[in-house]
Parts: sequence; C-alpha cells; structure tokens
Amino acid sequence: MNEEEPIRVLLVDDHEVVRMGLRALLERRPHLQVVGEAGSVAEAVEQAARTRPHVVVMDVRLPDGTGIEACREIRQMDPSVKVIMLTAFADDEAIVGAVMAGASGYVLKQTRSQGLIEAIERAARGESLLDPAVAGKVLEQLRRLARGEQDELASLSAQERRILELVAEGRTNREIAQELFLSEKTVKNYVSNILAKLNLHRRSQAAAFLARRRPFDLGRE
Repeated sequence: MNEEEPIRVLLVDDHEVVRMGLRALLERRPHLQVVGEAGSVAEAVEQAARTRPHVVVMDVRLPDGTGIEACREIRQMDPSVKVIMLTAFADDEAIVGAVMAGASGYVLKQTRSQGLIEAIERAARGESLLDPAVAGKVLEQLRRLARGEQDELASLSAQERRILELVAEGRTNREIAQELFLSEKTVKNYVSNILAKLNLHRRSQAAAFLARRRPFDLGRE
C-alpha cells in the first residue's frame, strides 16, 4: 500500500452495535478508513472482494461459520490482505487455527482502543501481532503437519509415489499408463490404493496433499 493513502479497514462482526462502535473509533483517525462492514462469513468474503481492504478486523465467531474460515477464503483471494482476529479470550487452539489460515494475529476484545489502532497499523505494515509463545505453538503445529504427511508418504512404494506425482500434475490414468508402460486398469488400481493409504477420496485431494508437502522442504524421495 502507498504510505500516503489511508489504511482501508473492513469490519466483520455479527453484532451491529459492535461494528458501529468500531467504526466510530476508527473514523476519528484520519489515516484509517472504514470501507465496509459484514456480519457473516459470506458477507465478509463478498465485501473483501468488493472493497479491497488493507486490513480486516474479524470476529472469531460468526453465524454461518468462523472468522478462521472467512480469513482463509479472503487470503486465498488476495494474499496481500491482512487479517486481525478479534476474540473475547486467548483460546490457543483458535488462535493457532487463525494464524494457520493466514491471520496476522489477534486482538482481545478487552484491548484498549489505542491497542486496536496500533494493531491495525502494524498489520498494515506487514508485521506479526503474535507473542513468542503463540508463535512457537504455530511452528510446532506446522512441524506436526509436516511429520504426519511424511509418515503417510512413507507407506507408499516407489511406484506409488511416482504415480502420485503424475496425478498431482493432472495426468489422466491413460496418460500415466502410457508413460509408465502399464495398463490403464493397473494404474486405476494404483490410484485407488494411493488414495486409501493417504486417507483421501479424490484425485484433487491427492494433488493438494502433495502441494502442501513441498513447502516443508521434504523433497522427493
């Protein structure tokens, strides 16, 4: 964002009174601009796409889902958007889930007004709002995910791993059969076995599984 332009903020909370209070607080600061409000996950995603905020202040609990789900969808649409979770208490599991979904951090609803404003400013600059203890828990969760997926891959044979790679590239069973000099029926059986071993149901899930694994630098076996 341009340092001279105001920070565009989207407010997401299912209580209109809370949104009104937040808007009144933020609009007293000329460098902050409230560009929209939403009271549900669906509205949050729609408003984010329409108003293109720099920062979203997001309630964790929403009537049609969670702020974590909304955060994930918004960040998938535009990774430059920063999301601050607004929560009544520091629930470690919810906070870790929010950060895993791409949130910059969280602010307690009991926080003084200046604390929220500073959090918005820091998030807009790309800073993390996590204290070291929470950051450590997030890293450990990432490591556990990496270890779990590595263990699952260890159950695959070399041929199954090769076929998984080709599935992830979008190849059809016929194309895989031609490349590996196998029958199409044999490839179909391999794919079924791979999905069963990885506890997946569709080819698209297998591609997503492999895409998640690569950022952890586990490499090809």
